[in-house]
Amino acid sequence: MRAFSFVHASDLHLGYSQYGLEVRRQDFDDAFAELVDRVLELKPDFMIIAGDLFHQPRPSNITLENTIRNFKRLKDAQIPVLAVDGSHDSAPNIITGTILYPLDSAGLIYYLPRHEGACWYKPGCCYVYGIPNYHTRHKTQEALPKFMMEKPALPIEGVCNIFVLHGAVDVSGVKPPYIEAELTPDMLPSGFCYYAAGHIHERSSVKFKDGFLVYSGCTETAGYDEARYSKGFNYVQVNEMGELQIEQMALNSPRQFVVLDEIDFSGMTPAKIAQIATQMVQEVDIAGAVVIPVLRGTLPMEASRTELDIAQIRAANKKALFVHPVVLLKESVVLDEVVRNIFEDNFKDLSTKSYEYFTQIFGERYSKEDTDQIAKLALTLIEPLVCKQDEKVRQILEELSK
Repeated sequence: MRAFSFVHASDLHLGYSQYGLEVRRQDFDDAFAELVDRVLELKPDFMIIAGDLFHQPRPSNITLENTIRNFKRLKDAQIPVLAVDGSHDSAPNIITGTILYPLDSAGLIYYLPRHEGACWYKPGCCYVYGIPNYHTRHKTQEALPKFMMEKPALPIEGVCNIFVLHGAVDVSGVKPPYIEAELTPDMLPSGFCYYAAGHIHERSSVKFKDGFLVYSGCTETAGYDEARYSKGFNYVQVNEMGELQIEQMALNSPRQFVVLDEIDFSGMTPAKIAQIATQMVQEVDIAGAVVIPVLRGTLPMEASRTELDIAQIRAANKKALFVHPVVLLKESVVLDEVVRNIFEDNFKDLSTKSYEYFTQIFGERYSKEDTDQIAKLALTLIEPLVCKQDEKVRQILEELSK
């Protein structure tokens, strides 16, 4: 067997205007352009893209033009690009299909599932086989066996056999708990030394069947929870004995994300939360960064998420490209047991308990004098509300409004 090398990349998500920003769409294009620069420097025998080349099955003209321009650079350098579709760049219907078809017809990529045997063969070096993406576990279990029956995987003895897929394989230590595994190990055939995978954005490499299951990760940050992931691709060298040397290559162009997730805001008023979050954002001293303050915790009983001044937090850092607060705050609720206990008592006890309750919750936001006045006003509504005296409730509210 002759020694050779290849590049494995996935999850480029070209065309993704994250947060509605055109500059973020350009960021994803820039990462791809850098990837192509690096591939041209490495001069591998071929390149693999394991799905989610695009973020949408119908990318914009500018995204498509930039993509074609970069693929043309690889074609001129005689570096074949072998690809499968992912969950984003393939529409979940037969009519729309995948954007990879026209790129394949133009000779810019080699869309493996479309070709005879769903494979590409380099004599004396490698056999590369790829499957389409079916979006869900149910559809995959239904459609993949039919596909592999029509175009069976036929590893060739004496060469390096590579299997290309886009999907989460149900393997311990690889699949995050929040992602459904579309593929079980028994759905994938043996006889391959390298399973080039996409879909999971965190890089990993584990022993799998006769080889390795490898996720190359993403090339840009598609979600704030991916900020800590290394962005890049894999450069794989295979020697004459068929032994693999997998090198993780990092990209320099991805934009920096700063995730602020250190504080539990439970018990704080929306005004206090906005004050603290604003200060946190102001302290980030990185020009052009995307700043993500994560606001988590449980609000006081009378507070609502709608009271939080998001605009104030977003405007707190002029050097940042964008400030995107992630609001995970929960609103407190009165437990059913508490309500039941209150209404099982008579109105005298109800008034006493209610006054104590109102004093407690309003006392967190108002002076002692104002708290007492508000609590007493609230008490006047209890009896008519419980007795369904709608007219009396209306009269009290009208008087209060005056």
